[in-house]
Amino acid sequence: MSTPLLIAPSILSADFARLGEEVRAIDAAGCDWVHVDVMDGHFVPNITIGPDVVKALRPHTKKIIDVHLMIAPADPYLEAFAKAGSDIITVHAEAGPHLHRSLQTIRALGKKAGVSLTPETPESAIEYVLDQLDLILVMTVNPGFGGQAFIPAMVEKMRRIKAMIGKRPIQLEVDGGVTPETAPLCTSVGVDVLVAGSAVFRGGKYAENIAAIRRACAS
Repeated sequence: MSTPLLIAPSILSADFARLGEEVRAIDAAGCDWVHVDVMDGHFVPNITIGPDVVKALRPHTKKIIDVHLMIAPADPYLEAFAKAGSDIITVHAEAGPHLHRSLQTIRALGKKAGVSLTPETPESAIEYVLDQLDLILVMTVNPGFGGQAFIPAMVEKMRRIKAMIGKRPIQLEVDGGVTPETAPLCTSVGVDVLVAGSAVFRGGKYAENIAAIRRACAS
């Protein structure tokens, strides 16, 4: 049985001066999750937001808050993001030497645990932690900035990861350059969750943009 497609707008593309309002707007427009990109200026070349912002946004939506930690080290901040109201916390396989421990910690905090792979990291890097995972996030751009172009070579990587997941209850998510043009490439190989930033927030037409992505994947 196929699962419904989930769309998780990335607030990286939102108006940071109006974040609460923007989160309420994408919620009303029909998003499934709210994706929060956390960057530290160390693991990736940009700095965004921390747990206090997640805490401030939590009252603005009842949707799942999907936090993507592009930070290294991540472990010292896991508890803070959990207490701030994150539902899913995703760490990068490349961000530290003890991935298994990080995932154990996230689950012990009562949250769903995800792992993300940058484009150059092979899926074999996470094979040993599959049974600790609720989500795998495939980056289809080099992490650090919004608005980048989708890397087509990642489609085969998604296909291989979907096969690796097998019947495990792990959701496959993709982030980077997702548009109505590239989204069907992802869903055709079994992606469950699409993170879209610019493609959702462009022009302020949130509902129209979300619907366009869903329509492209359904055709």
